[in-house]
Amino acid sequence: MAKPSKRRSRKQRQLRRTVAQRVPRRTFLVFCEGQRIEPDYLKALKREPAVRDAASVDIRIHDDTLGAAPLTLVEAAADVRAQVSGEGSEIDEVWCIFDVEWPQNHPNLKKALDLAKASNVKVAVSNPCFELWLLLHFHDQTAWLDTSAAKRWVRRHDPNGGKSLDGATYMSRRAEAANRARLLEERHRGDGTKFPNDNPSSGMYRFLEAVEGSTEDAG
Repeated sequence: MAKPSKRRSRKQRQLRRTVAQRVPRRTFLVFCEGQRIEPDYLKALKREPAVRDAASVDIRIHDDTLGAAPLTLVEAAADVRAQVSGEGSEIDEVWCIFDVEWPQNHPNLKKALDLAKASNVKVAVSNPCFELWLLLHFHDQTAWLDTSAAKRWVRRHDPNGGKSLDGATYMSRRAEAANRARLLEERHRGDGTKFPNDNPSSGMYRFLEAVEGSTEDAG
C-alpha cells in the first residue's frame, strides 16, 4: 500500500492550524435611546474597514425599542439577555446606549443602571447626552453643559446640522474621543463626583473598546 506523500501531509497540517486559529464571531446587540443620531453613528462604525472586514464582529441595532426611555430600554435588553444567555448563544454582548439629560434628568436612571448590572446588560451612558460624545471627537470638554448647549456645539462641527450624522466626520477621530472620555471619567473619580452629577462624561468609549478589542483579536 502506497504511503501518503509528505506534501499532502504538510497541507493537512496547515489546514488544521488554520482552523484552530479562527477567532469565533462576536455579536453585539445594541439598544439605543436615540432614534437617529446613535443608530447613524453605529452604522458608520460598522462600515469602518477595521470593523467591517473583521470576521469576529457583528453590531446589530434593536430597532423595536429605538427612542425608548432608559428604564424601558434596559428592561427590553434584560429580557433579551435572559433569552440568549448560555453557551452557544448567538448574542455575545447586549448593550444599552442612553443619555442622562440636563437640566432635567431622565426618570428612573438609577433603577435602569441597577437592572442592567443585575441582568448582565452593558451600558454606555452619556451625560448630558450623546452629543457630548460627538463633541469629544473634536475637542476637550471639561465644563458642565446642558443638552441644548451640547447639541449647539455639535452643529458647529457637523455639516448635517444635527438632522442626521455624517459618519466620516467622526470615525477618523473616534480614538481621540475615547481618550478624552476616559480622562473625564478619571477626573470625576478623582474628584469623588458620582452619577448623575458626572457631567460631562460618556461611557461610549467602553463600547468602542469592546468592539475594537474584538477586531484586534481577529487580526
